[in-house]
Amino acid sequence: MLLRHPREPLVMSDLPVPEAGPGQVRVRVTTCAVCRTDLHVVDGELPDPKLPLVPGHQIVGVTDDGRRLGIPWLGWTCGVCAYCTSGRENLCDKARFTGYTIDGGYADYAVADERFCFELPDAYDDEEAAPLLCAGLIGYRAFRMTGDARRIGFYGFGSAAQIVAQLARAEGREVFAFTRPGDSDGQQFARAMGARWAGASTDPSPEPLDAAILFAPVGPLVVAALQNLVKGGSVVCAGIHMSDIPSFPYELLWGERSIRSVANLTRADGIELFARAAKTRIVTERKLYPLEQLNEALSDLRSGELVGTAVIRIGD
Repeated sequence: MLLRHPREPLVMSDLPVPEAGPGQVRVRVTTCAVCRTDLHVVDGELPDPKLPLVPGHQIVGVTDDGRRLGIPWLGWTCGVCAYCTSGRENLCDKARFTGYTIDGGYADYAVADERFCFELPDAYDDEEAAPLLCAGLIGYRAFRMTGDARRIGFYGFGSAAQIVAQLARAEGREVFAFTRPGDSDGQQFARAMGARWAGASTDPSPEPLDAAILFAPVGPLVVAALQNLVKGGSVVCAGIHMSDIPSFPYELLWGERSIRSVANLTRADGIELFARAAKTRIVTERKLYPLEQLNEALSDLRSGELVGTAVIRIGD
């Protein structure tokens, strides 16, 4: 499926089978999970995508020599800049990204730099593993930034939140889920995934929060989260794009509260997450779509009608 111009539907296209270059692998794609970042690319909210573009960056596939690999968002870094040489390759200014500046996985075949691919736990089939490759990775990085917080608020409860909630509960932490007002299905889903409480994003938290993670790309939720935060707590913004944060009184930030963002991922994040996933069984709610219904899957995610994760089934 090809994006020719932002803010237009993707079109089914016949493309040549890509060839792997030096250091690359080619995979026959079996599944590719849908991410909100795909929406930001397709809807023109992220600038300067490769065009025409095959989106998709939560890819599971089989290499030409029969290995099963996962291909994530981070597709390449320079390896020599100050960020890359200090364990912060996620901040590399020259980084390239799967499904954004590199063709991705909404296709029969994809090519990737082998250094940035992951071996996947055998206990997870392809459909289970795909959401871990971005929702899981970015969610895990955001979760780590909450430190030892015991009561964590999740603003937006979708693909990433359902994964991180299970990791949090496995560590004995308490999850409080905040969804769109009136989203009873989303709140019920959050409780089923282990949330102690679920309500509307406009509701006050039933207990003060030690930290909050914003999965919804809605700037005013930063202010809402600060209002529920204890002194010394942090608000972690987990999205690559967010609407503007409105002004707010300094007293909400005072008391050594902090706001920080998560940018991309590192390969170390993937190694840690998949080691955790091998020990803590992560169960995801998924809705399967064939490749030709990718625009429908994106629309369902955009409208908020999707519960859990959309996964595109491409090959066997």
